[in-house]
Amino acid sequence: MVVDEEAADRLFHALADTTRRDILRRSIEGEPSVSRLAELYPMSFAAVQKHVAVLERAGLVTKTRHGREQRVRTDPDGVRRARQALDHLEALWRGRVDRMVDLLAEPAGTTGPDEPKETDR
Repeated sequence: MVVDEEAADRLFHALADTTRRDILRRSIEGEPSVSRLAELYPMSFAAVQKHVAVLERAGLVTKTRHGREQRVRTDPDGVRRARQALDHLEALWRGRVDRMVDLLAEPAGTTGPDEPKETDR
């Protein structure tokens, strides 16, 4: 899988904030309006709108207009892409950990092909 670095940056930026993660969780459970979300946090309506905009740019939520309200809805494809990006990173790190485990499991005194032996030092 090829990871789009800009998309990954937007994703991790969006998920780095507690309020945005909470907005995402609430939008998974239902479709709250931006004004309802603003009532839940100790910040201005405009600040909540900005948080929603960050989640939107990351592709994690969409806004839809219902009369005078803007409702926040989780974008399942965006969440799926986020999961794929995280799975990709997990696979990379598991591979690195597995290689470290293999290196640590080598008997003492064994060296890799490019490393000098103790007698050569």
